[in-house]
Amino acid sequence: MSSENTSTTHTNDVECRRELRRYYDRRSRQIEDNENRQIRLARRRANYARRRQQTLGGDITLVGSPANLNEDVVHSNSTSSCVSLIPPNREATPSCRFTHIHNLARNIPVERNAMQETNGLPPIYPTIMPNDFEAGPSHINSDVNDGVDNTFDGTTHVTNCMQGKYNCAKDFKEGRETVRYQLPQPKTCHFCNACLFHRETSSMCCKDGKISLPNIPICPEFMELICEQTPRGRHFRQYIQFYNNMFAFTSMGVHVDESMASNSRGIYTFRAQGAIYYRIGSLLPHTPLSVRHIQLYIYNTDLEIQRRMSQSVEAHEDIVQLIQRILDMYNPFVERFRQLSRTPNLHQCKLLIKEQPLNQPQYCLPNASQLAAVIVGGEEAGHLSGGEILVQTFGGNLINVQDTARYYDPLQYPILFPFGTYGWDINTCDANRNKVSCRDYYAYVLQIRLDDLSMIWYGGRLSQQYVVDNYVKIETHKLRWFEHNPDSIRADLYQGLQDAFHEGECDTGNVGYRTILPSSFVGSPRDMIQRFQDAMSLVQKFGKPDLFITMTCNPGWEEIQNELLPAQTAQDRPDLLARVFKSKFEELKDDIVVKEVLGRVIVYVQVFEFRKRGLPHAHMLIILDEDDKLHNLEDYDRVVKAEIPCKEEQPQLHKAILKHMVHGPCGIQNPRSPCMKNGQCKKGYPKPFSLETYQGNDSYPVYKRFDTNNPVPLNDHCRVMVDNTWVVPYNPWLLLKYNCHINVEICCSIKSVKYLYKYVYKGPDRVSMEVRPGPNYDEVQQYIDARWVCAPEACWKIFAFPMYRMYPTVFRL
Repeated sequence: MSSENTSTTHTNDVECRRELRRYYDRRSRQIEDNENRQIRLARRRANYARRRQQTLGGDITLVGSPANLNEDVVHSNSTSSCVSLIPPNREATPSCRFTHIHNLARNIPVERNAMQETNGLPPIYPTIMPNDFEAGPSHINSDVNDGVDNTFDGTTHVTNCMQGKYNCAKDFKEGRETVRYQLPQPKTCHFCNACLFHRETSSMCCKDGKISLPNIPICPEFMELICEQTPRGRHFRQYIQFYNNMFAFTSMGVHVDESMASNSRGIYTFRAQGAIYYRIGSLLPHTPLSVRHIQLYIYNTDLEIQRRMSQSVEAHEDIVQLIQRILDMYNPFVERFRQLSRTPNLHQCKLLIKEQPLNQPQYCLPNASQLAAVIVGGEEAGHLSGGEILVQTFGGNLINVQDTARYYDPLQYPILFPFGTYGWDINTCDANRNKVSCRDYYAYVLQIRLDDLSMIWYGGRLSQQYVVDNYVKIETHKLRWFEHNPDSIRADLYQGLQDAFHEGECDTGNVGYRTILPSSFVGSPRDMIQRFQDAMSLVQKFGKPDLFITMTCNPGWEEIQNELLPAQTAQDRPDLLARVFKSKFEELKDDIVVKEVLGRVIVYVQVFEFRKRGLPHAHMLIILDEDDKLHNLEDYDRVVKAEIPCKEEQPQLHKAILKHMVHGPCGIQNPRSPCMKNGQCKKGYPKPFSLETYQGNDSYPVYKRFDTNNPVPLNDHCRVMVDNTWVVPYNPWLLLKYNCHINVEICCSIKSVKYLYKYVYKGPDRVSMEVRPGPNYDEVQQYIDARWVCAPEACWKIFAFPMYRMYPTVFRL
């Protein structure tokens, strides 16, 4: 009987979530104006036509971008227009459709058919195994565009061209067949209903069905406040971290990059350095003016609103009252603390915060009596388990909240977990009572599911903090193992004197007392050195690299914009930035390595990094086969360009270059640009004009940059004028296909090889540190103190995406 009740409850919960989602969709559509409605409908028609093209393999041409389609729709005053799949002069009968498709199939070049037979189906025909996935709709929100122009010009050709052929990226000219690449529609995991992007498998979300966790309960009141398209809703989304900290039970200790978090220019990025820890103080304050965090729920609650409002002039009283009312209604921690505030002998009490009982079902929410116990007078707390903490009434030091405790998340993030939902601990199990690791737990929780409207990805800036916090927790557990198990990593076999010499350790008395961070930890200094040596061994075997390619994520990609939730921008979804970029880069690598669009590749090295603003980017060094090497300056010009083409001749390429491949501008036009140092651009821009490509003095070519004496505006709404001296070298075919910043450079001298490989394997961002003399030399602590972590990088590593790869494999002797 209990199992039937559980099943019925689960079904009702799913239906409730679906109805709630439909409600918010209706709300967002009710407040949109006619122009936005027509744009949304036009985008839906374009997506439908693209899906039909992917299914039928036909040649579908859409005349007009989504914005221009909107104009066509408005003029026709019709919402039932569609895109024809057959020539307009033929009758639309089933036989005509199939005849047209067969004719198109017969005209496909032989090379592409051979490629499909050799390498499998192209990306627009995803192979879906019945045991792995089932087709499902995309979790999209077509109403939000974030003001990003995703089109090149008024004509978008959706065809099967630009699939990639041998050497097709050389001597490329924009033509009728030019089209940017779009990922296929996300699939649905057969086991956990997670949305999976192109080339992702169910091992990423639930380990092929081995992990099954309950959905996190949602709070309709918070959801409605976050999704409000009103000044109050926008204010709450902007200051959501502040409101969360106002009601958090613990205080957070972290060093945040203030230039990224508080800068009014650019996008917001939560970027943390070093360790992250939480502390909880005493139940009562030292003075009435120093009431903070947990004390606000207990001490003189009649003045709670006024005390919270006094923390910032930016706070809105109606929002503070709403949050307090919601937490009083749902949160079991608040309920327990309110009970404690009514205790007559509070001055003699202590509070014991407990762990979840081991025999409690995983699906049960905590209740007030299980969360904490009140210890009165001289009563003893007994033996505390590893996750329990005893909060004193007065004084005492702040108590660290262990990151292995299940109340770690709900105590710090009451807005994301208003029901006090437990997070991960070492005893977390799935529905089959199997232990779940910390990384697997958060990889499951951070997935997109149509039947799970989790509050986590509605948090915006708070979501960035949450994913960084939990990735640091995951990495801390790994580092803690290395610190406590030196015998397992055979630290005594490391060359102590040699390591100390390279690290600058001068005190020989400390050489024997070192905490080792081995090369098996990805991203450690030893790991980076060994990877650099592996790459140099490939150079010794195959020669210098020929091309150096850098690809940067474009937050305006349609695949990202279509998946945003109501009122979101790309910066609010670091998971989408990481996952879409990973899928796009895999297609780029497939073009270069498998389809050989730049020639036959015999060696490649790839490294993923994250810029200061958090956008993921990839470096790729490739060595071409001898028959495809770039031997002279004419070969350079066939692959790499550094000029703005004529707008009338190549309109799509002209717009793409101005959008993605113009440096800065910096210098006189923008002296505050990040690339400026001592009044000069660190990258050497603007570059000199040149009538032809020639070999430079620094082992890099000086690309052809013709002086047209006709600067062009950077965009339609900007008075900044640019010319060829500001263009970053690019390849036209790659730029048009992927619609993002792709820098392509020629490696023409052996002198540049070591610099390039050191640049690629320089490791993640670090801070300059002064190492003071001490009794021990701790490599683990030095790594923790020096690292920076941003939200997209945290998502990348939580999803276990690779950071490095090279071919062929190097075996270390």
